[in-house]
Amino acid sequence: MMNTAAPLQIDTYLPYMRDVIRCEQSLHELNLMWRMIESSAKMNCPVEARTILPTMAATREGFNRLEQELVASLVKEKIATVLDEIGTKAQYVIDIVVRNLFERTADVGFLATDNELCAFVAGLSDNPPAIRQRLRAYRSKYTVYDEIILLDAAGNVLVQIDEATPLEGSVDPLLAQTLASTTYVETFRATDLRPAKKQALIYSRRMLHPDTGVVVGVLCLCFNFEQEMAGIFQSHRDPAGRSNMMLLDGENRVIESADALWIPPGAVVPVNPGSTAKLMMFAGREYLVRTFRSEGYQGYPGPPGWQGQVMIPVDVAFTGGGSGTLAALDPGVAAGLLSHAQSFSPPLYEIMTAAETIQRVVWNGQVMTTGQRGEQMKLKTILDQISETGARSNELFAKSIGDLYETVLASSLRDSEFVSHLLVDLLDRNLYERSDDCRWWALTPELRVALAAPERDGEEIERMSLILDYINRLYTVYTRIFVYDASGCIVASTHPEQEDGTVLGTFIETDTLAQVRALRSEQDYCVTPFAPSPLYGGRPTYVYHAAIRDPDDDASVVGGIGIVFDSAPELDAMLRSGLGNKAGVTALFVDRQGCVIASTDQSRPVGTTLKLDQTLLDLPNGSSASRIVIHDGHYAIMGCTVSSGYREFKVSDGYREDVLALVYDSFGEVRGRLSAGHKGNTMLQAEVNAIGGREFATFFIDGVLFALPAEHVLEALPASKISTVSRDERKACIGLLGLQHEAVNKGSVWVFDLGYLLHGRPAIIDRSSQVIIVRFGEQTIGLLVDALHGVPEFNTAQIMPTPFTGSSDGKLVKYFIKANGGQLLIQAVDVSSLFALLMVRDGVAQAS
Repeated sequence: MMNTAAPLQIDTYLPYMRDVIRCEQSLHELNLMWRMIESSAKMNCPVEARTILPTMAATREGFNRLEQELVASLVKEKIATVLDEIGTKAQYVIDIVVRNLFERTADVGFLATDNELCAFVAGLSDNPPAIRQRLRAYRSKYTVYDEIILLDAAGNVLVQIDEATPLEGSVDPLLAQTLASTTYVETFRATDLRPAKKQALIYSRRMLHPDTGVVVGVLCLCFNFEQEMAGIFQSHRDPAGRSNMMLLDGENRVIESADALWIPPGAVVPVNPGSTAKLMMFAGREYLVRTFRSEGYQGYPGPPGWQGQVMIPVDVAFTGGGSGTLAALDPGVAAGLLSHAQSFSPPLYEIMTAAETIQRVVWNGQVMTTGQRGEQMKLKTILDQISETGARSNELFAKSIGDLYETVLASSLRDSEFVSHLLVDLLDRNLYERSDDCRWWALTPELRVALAAPERDGEEIERMSLILDYINRLYTVYTRIFVYDASGCIVASTHPEQEDGTVLGTFIETDTLAQVRALRSEQDYCVTPFAPSPLYGGRPTYVYHAAIRDPDDDASVVGGIGIVFDSAPELDAMLRSGLGNKAGVTALFVDRQGCVIASTDQSRPVGTTLKLDQTLLDLPNGSSASRIVIHDGHYAIMGCTVSSGYREFKVSDGYREDVLALVYDSFGEVRGRLSAGHKGNTMLQAEVNAIGGREFATFFIDGVLFALPAEHVLEALPASKISTVSRDERKACIGLLGLQHEAVNKGSVWVFDLGYLLHGRPAIIDRSSQVIIVRFGEQTIGLLVDALHGVPEFNTAQIMPTPFTGSSDGKLVKYFIKANGGQLLIQAVDVSSLFALLMVRDGVAQAS
């Protein structure tokens, strides 16, 4: 969220917001129009205009205030949209890095206790080629490392896997620090251990003598940092290249940059951890900036001071927002989503409310001069000018509304798509580590020897269990790690007890065992489909398997290792961390059939099926899509991305298990009846012969144009002023509305739902809803309508009786008005029939 504690300098941003400038011009034109009309009315017909002058003055003052406040709120909205968008990316940069590096802290802790490696460093064995081969086997599983080094306590290099940069030894202080530490040491800087690099990220841990426990040396895992950052930038940077994504150190110095020619590593850049809406200067150019530190992951804080940052130049920050979203939407959905503007875009709602206000004022002014001739025609002429100029201004107004609406929707669509992309990236990165783990642990010498033996005694079983327990304590994402023999019988396991007994002595599935026995090399693995597993309490999960091979014959499979991924909390944590604290947003992982793998939506638990458009289920790997949909009876913006793997995982290792991430951002309930849905072809053409004809007040119900004789209409008031009251079963009567003119209380009227009286369907009251005050004889009522239209004149030749007098509408609609040369038919409500019907139904039409 944008921090607006400091005053926002509107004029600084306006030159970069063409759509807001257009809106400002429209508001200014409306303001000038009201000033001109008010002055003209006062000079030319002060007596005749006295009834509407207060309204005109209030409207002018309102627009004067709105011209300043609304433009400011529009600017804030657009700035907040950009800051939110780049903020999401900035946070994900640091979060992805920290999650990745957390796995490295576990890796170095485990590998530093490898018995073969410890024995070699302690001098108990002397076969450097074999040790180098073992380290390379590790590197072939965990491809995030570009160098692994073993050193003795004096800093002499015993073995390294990168023979292109041979080392004899090191005097780096990290060695002494590591030898003195009981945990891992994280180092990021220039070092003689990686002389070809300006800086290296190394995870080191001391190694102990396997018999005496004496410190004998150091293991260094060198993370391929540059390659990893390049992958993050390529995957998550703005495709248009308008912004730059970077990783910073604690001194705000660039560690890595998505575009090094634009902002190079080593540069010190301005930061914005407080999310303020303030322009920041860098290299002679002004930027909007968002900066995030990591909140840590499972207790690991990440390298000290590291930050994710995204910078976007202000001159391009507000361009490229249009996407044709509105044009592609079903008109009903567009109107429905727009009806919730107050919740998803307050500035947009404020513009729409202002447009409705001026339309009602003009409509009321025209009603007040109905039937007036002579001197009163001066006022009517003025009001006609208001109507004509107002129509032109409203056209500009509608364009401004559309531009902002498009910006808000396009930004939300991009954001949901980006979040879904991040979610599958988090999933693939996490599961990549699982495939690495099972393959490496399958190479554990003690496990290979024990399973190759013809018989195993209790001591060997205990030794295997201790090894598995040690691994499981380091790698907490597994609920169980188990080993089975060539027949598939589980011989050792962490947490062996479960509700229905022990897993020891039970057998893995026959088809899974066949897959394990068919694995051709130590690089291969297999994964059970996401389905309920007895090894996970009957809940669905992934179980990763790798073959354990005879230590003397790699071609002979003597058993296997299985690791049970703790899918319920781990997948849920991925979804929730990707969503952050966004209210009203849900996310799911589903497979290609729409079966839910994980969900933050309580109504769609794991195992249920989400109905999706087949085009989404068929999206290619790595592809994303976003659209506006109806989801659970709500208008929602949906983002969807299909997994594409990470490094070799699901890319070139033979494993295929596509997952789709879906993000739903709901904006409000679907509206069944919308006032703004069908006004497109209702602009009335001027009729020359209508001068001196009969005037009608026109309005919309269910998108259809209706009319009332203007001589019975007093004014229109916003429906928001209705006070609802209980009227038992009289559904047409919906409440009371107070009448007040020039601070004088004129009593109250009952308000009736005209749409319900006509069609039997209750209206939905929204921003456009109006109440038309109608008088017939001594009785006055209010009629709820969806929206106002105009007060035109029609000659008698345009008015024709309705042929539908027997229908429900025909009780109230006695005739039609042919407008626009007969191309548009307007249904005219008969006032006498209306009041007669209400007298019969309710026995009262006025309350005081």
